[in-house]
Amino acid sequence: MEERTGPPSSQNGTTAVSSVRKRTSTEESRRGPSRPLTQAEFERYSRQMIVPGMGKEGQLRLINSRILIIGAGGLGCPAAQYVAGAGVGTIGIVDGDVVETSNLHRQVGHSTSRIGMKKVDSLITHLRHLNPLPRYIPYPFHINAQNAADIISPFDLVMDCTDNPATRYLISDVCVLVQKPLVSAASVQKSGQLIVLNCPPAPQGQLDGTTAPCYRCCFPKPPPPSSMVSCGEAGIMGPVVGMMGVAQAGEALKIISSALNIPSSTQPLDSEVVDRNLRQPYLLIYSYDLEAAIGPMSFRALKMAGRRKKCFACGENSTLSLEGIRSGTPNYEQFCSLPAPKHALSAEERITATEYQNLKERGLLPEHHLLVDTREKEHFSFGAIDGAVNFPFGKLLMTAAQVKRDKSNGGAEPQTQMILPNELALDTVDGNAPIFVVCRRGLDSQEAVEKLKEMGLDDGGKRKIMDIIGGMRAWKEEVDSTFPFI
Repeated sequence: MEERTGPPSSQNGTTAVSSVRKRTSTEESRRGPSRPLTQAEFERYSRQMIVPGMGKEGQLRLINSRILIIGAGGLGCPAAQYVAGAGVGTIGIVDGDVVETSNLHRQVGHSTSRIGMKKVDSLITHLRHLNPLPRYIPYPFHINAQNAADIISPFDLVMDCTDNPATRYLISDVCVLVQKPLVSAASVQKSGQLIVLNCPPAPQGQLDGTTAPCYRCCFPKPPPPSSMVSCGEAGIMGPVVGMMGVAQAGEALKIISSALNIPSSTQPLDSEVVDRNLRQPYLLIYSYDLEAAIGPMSFRALKMAGRRKKCFACGENSTLSLEGIRSGTPNYEQFCSLPAPKHALSAEERITATEYQNLKERGLLPEHHLLVDTREKEHFSFGAIDGAVNFPFGKLLMTAAQVKRDKSNGGAEPQTQMILPNELALDTVDGNAPIFVVCRRGLDSQEAVEKLKEMGLDDGGKRKIMDIIGGMRAWKEEVDSTFPFI
């Protein structure tokens, strides 16, 4: 209407027109544009439109919304399926990886026929067969500090379906600065978690007691290095990550259909105010027990605090900026990186897989030498070096901690049979026979060597305890290409 009558004559006319346009756009976003649904839309979405709280207005909000899904893996696939199926009008998908066979047990948006294809292209192919009506925008590369703001800014809501802490902090920081709600989830092994952040969005520095937190508010520090394990290392159950992805989709649809994605600083034209029930966020935790009898699923909801006054990203004195992020401040990789390992073994304490095998074949190893495999029992069950005995790394660390406590309390020096598993302790006929330690990739074994020495198994330096460089991965690459390395 203002465009037809021309701009107001006041000096602030341009600002006034801009303000009215912004309010009109906001009102349209809240209520959905007043237009009839097409026959195709009506037929496809009718079953969800009759659900209380959705209706035609909620459906039109979905149709006119733009959702960005970052990660096309175990979380992103189920999330994308339900977002697309529900009729979100524009769906952006970001991922730089390709489909691998090991993905398919959980990443249900891909297929055997698309192994080797970019995950973004594979998932969009699947979604177009599911629902051809939305617009799909592929971003076939990884999100990073240089491109994050440009990718995220055009969208109404972001779904973080990534699998590493550095990227999670980056996505959250950008969402704070460009005022986008964020639905974040994570899953590994038999558990998953989900949280809705920055919803409704609020300007950086706004603290009114009800402002929703960002990722840094809830997790000021990254997880400890010991917990940073990939699905390839720790494993993952498909139903667990699938449930988290579906839950992400549910939260995203609720936010958009209820207009909760509109920044809290924007006021409606009339007295109608959308109930902003996401100011008080909850962290949803799901646990899955393969050994438990059939019973109820284990869900817990932990109430989280609101925006933190001293938060690095959204607090009142935050200096975080898009320009800084693009230029490398903060350095996300450094913030979340593994600290330099305290263990720095000497060359005399390490041996390659090839060297170990050569010594063994030539009979140059003592008959009663010990080979300790620190992988978890599930990895160990698929195969091991002949003669290896399993002593899982976690159990080894707990044993070392107990020995240390006993020593500090004046306890007697522990004997070998009190420390090592029975299979190893019984074989220690020669107290000076060397101990070789192997793990999955050559990292845990280095720390294991130090822990065994701390427990006194090196007999004051008389017995050699050595790490096999590169672990079982090196064994497969250097010695036995048929070894089932997982």
